[in-house]
Amino acid sequence: MTATETGAEDLAPSAAAAPGLTAAQRFKAILGGSAGNLVEWYDWFVYSFFAVYFTNHFFPGEDQLASLLKTMAVFAVGFFARPLGAWLMGLYADRAGRRTALTVAVSMMCLGSLIIAVLPSYEAIGVAAPILLVLARILQGLSVGGEYGASATYLSEMAGKRRRGFWSSFQFVTMVMGQLIALGILSLLQSTLTKAELGEWGWRIPFFIGAAMAVVVFWIRARMDESQSYENSKARGEERARTMMLFTRYPKEALQIFLFTAGGSLAFYSYTTNMPKFLVGSGGFADGVATAISAGSLIVYLLALPFFGWVSDHTGRKVTLALAFGGCALITYPALSALQAGPNPFVAFLIVSALVFLLSGYNSVSAVVKAELFPANVRALGVALPYGMATASFGGTAEMAALAFKRAGNESGFYVYVALAMLVGLLAVFTLRDNRKHSLILED
Repeated sequence: MTATETGAEDLAPSAAAAPGLTAAQRFKAILGGSAGNLVEWYDWFVYSFFAVYFTNHFFPGEDQLASLLKTMAVFAVGFFARPLGAWLMGLYADRAGRRTALTVAVSMMCLGSLIIAVLPSYEAIGVAAPILLVLARILQGLSVGGEYGASATYLSEMAGKRRRGFWSSFQFVTMVMGQLIALGILSLLQSTLTKAELGEWGWRIPFFIGAAMAVVVFWIRARMDESQSYENSKARGEERARTMMLFTRYPKEALQIFLFTAGGSLAFYSYTTNMPKFLVGSGGFADGVATAISAGSLIVYLLALPFFGWVSDHTGRKVTLALAFGGCALITYPALSALQAGPNPFVAFLIVSALVFLLSGYNSVSAVVKAELFPANVRALGVALPYGMATASFGGTAEMAALAFKRAGNESGFYVYVALAMLVGLLAVFTLRDNRKHSLILED
């Protein structure tokens, strides 16, 4: 039986008991649910942004590009832990509640960041250094994988029908804010420390900051309210989520999420996380200029996300998704080619901003469009697992793929790869049901 067959009409009578939230209650829930997301993604992006400074501590060698490739491979290892985290925490969130899962997720991220912050170098402890780095990234991967499903589910369930796209867009708003804070700290340290100081000890500072922020969020999350969708599902005695339930009852939905997440995550990491390194290594920009261009484009991104979330509440999610995937498929190759040619910084800023503006049509609704496909008893697992699998396979390998194409002397091949992934995502979007008629989030 598919989600289409188990539609909203069949479940609607039991949703009548769900009380609506006041504006203050809703805001408190959104704030609490998204604060941890900011910290999770700050910690996640700090690794990528500061990788060039700590690479030699764990992978010493003459070939700087080869060492960086190994460090990015560890970044990818964290991604491959995300499906496992998504699976375990998705099951946990559907069984024990969204709030409990979110609290556990931010605790794991805190520990992973603290380990990296204090980890001795290869010179001090030998091969144990890269091994422990891998283990810390696996812990962070488990955390982020679990965070996404629980956070997307919680925010979508607490957002309310009329503004669900707008409020749930704050999952990515806080993700981008985390990235901006990481970039801001990178810029601050680049301006106050020498390159040698950053490479010797300065790179540890942002990991300490992330661990401290996670402690604050743990305190906030421990005091959040549980979502009404979960409480109602539990009160109705519905069957709790099981892994095979997702693939036997909702195979179409799982495949749809996998396909459009594959393109969306690949584009996201190409346009944002990898962009400062791409601007420096391929476009010839100075470190500080590249950081400023990326930071400026992220501000555009930050403002576009709630706008497209609001648009989706009026036009449906498929409109913004189609704009994002279609637009990015068309302009990725010419945009990245233009950046590789090294235009002036303002033109580069406009190009990167155009890319992330279009992509925000996907990211603004990526959480809610997944959550609306599943009933409450399997929602967190359904949101998290196919997302985690796709992000590990495509988003997690984006920087490795970009470096591999560059080393092979065919950098433009990577641009084609991103564009084709977005085209596949566009085809998957066309198969989605209209959320305005078929959303399975019934409360409020």
